[in-house]
Amino acid sequence: MNSAVETLSPTRVKISVEVSFEELQPHIARAYQSISERINVPGFRKGKIPNAMVDQRVGRAAVLDEAINSGLQDFYMRATREHEVLVIGRPTVDITELVDHEKLVFTVEVDVRPELDLPNFSEITVTVEDVVVADSEVDEQLDSLRARFGTLTTVEKAIETGDFVSIDLVARINGAEIEGGTANDISYEVGTNRMVDGLDEALIGLQAGESKRFNAPLVGMAEGEIGDIDVAVKAVKHRDLPELDDAFAAMASEFETLAELRADIASRLERIKRLDQGSHARDLLIEKLIETVNIPLPEAIIADEVHDHLEREGRLEDEVHRAEVTAETTKSLTQEILLDAIVKAEEVSVNEAELTEYLVRSAARYQMTPDQFIKEVSEAGQINSIVAEVTRAKALANVLARIKVVTTSGTVVDLEALRPASFEAAPESEEETAE
Repeated sequence: MNSAVETLSPTRVKISVEVSFEELQPHIARAYQSISERINVPGFRKGKIPNAMVDQRVGRAAVLDEAINSGLQDFYMRATREHEVLVIGRPTVDITELVDHEKLVFTVEVDVRPELDLPNFSEITVTVEDVVVADSEVDEQLDSLRARFGTLTTVEKAIETGDFVSIDLVARINGAEIEGGTANDISYEVGTNRMVDGLDEALIGLQAGESKRFNAPLVGMAEGEIGDIDVAVKAVKHRDLPELDDAFAAMASEFETLAELRADIASRLERIKRLDQGSHARDLLIEKLIETVNIPLPEAIIADEVHDHLEREGRLEDEVHRAEVTAETTKSLTQEILLDAIVKAEEVSVNEAELTEYLVRSAARYQMTPDQFIKEVSEAGQINSIVAEVTRAKALANVLARIKVVTTSGTVVDLEALRPASFEAAPESEEETAE
């Protein structure tokens, strides 16, 4: 097989391929076999019909057409590997010459990842915020910890923000109770706005035994409808928090004194903020590279992705939404092309241990066993996407180790010490880590 690549633009190439009939022969043989299993010829069993009889019945052209359709993908992929073409679009194939028993010639036009001129990473500097842990942040963590050890006491009083209530809810539309619109004995903290819009406002001022009706959009039952919600208060409870002292510290933690507990919380918050420095530096680096590196984009790919997205949503005529999806798709593809260029420049690959580590961490994040998580991503066809994601994160971590990161006060940040956080494709949230 002979092949050549012609660059049409920074993001599109034409691949010309010439295949001898000797190389096409296995596909021709399979085409004859496949057709012989599908046609009926008196005196012959299916699958045992001679090739000459197949030609007589369906024509040699039909056999060649099936053979070519069968072999095109294989020949095309061999050409892309030979010339190291990084394909990202749907190919357009054109059969330019077919000489029976001699050769097949075809061309493929396809979008590709452009070659980028990356800068010297060691000359890049990004600036992040200094790490400062305020006393108020430590107090907030302590208050959350106290809340976990608080006790609820039933009280006779008008409801205020922060109180806990036991309530019944009934949702109606035009006076008729809707299916699934009743809930009894719900425990709810007033002021959190975690249930129905307008519930907090309706509850404030009520006492046990009282009820009120308010209007609210219904979610999950009659989506989009405005319903009448009746809320009945069965009990009002006040949360009593334990005293913030050494006794509480000993009960709620492994520390004997409140001072030790505060110091540990401050230390953990500082660690979280240092991890955030690494994440922020990573984001700033990507932003700077996108601003300074010329990144040609395959417009056809963006147009196709936007069309497919809008078609799935049934919003092809929504021009405002089209602009939003186009902007998001453009941003995502730009970053993808940039990171893949870094992967290529850094010659990064991911080994089995690194992929396994990522899958185990991801499984824990979704509260699944590793086997369950791997089974789900495999069935969803996402393994290749995950490999690409981990490879990009690893390449970016390599680059982060070479750039200079300073704080607003001029302190140099050692990102190498934070490499695991930089390598994380999806780091934990601050709240999860703090707990």
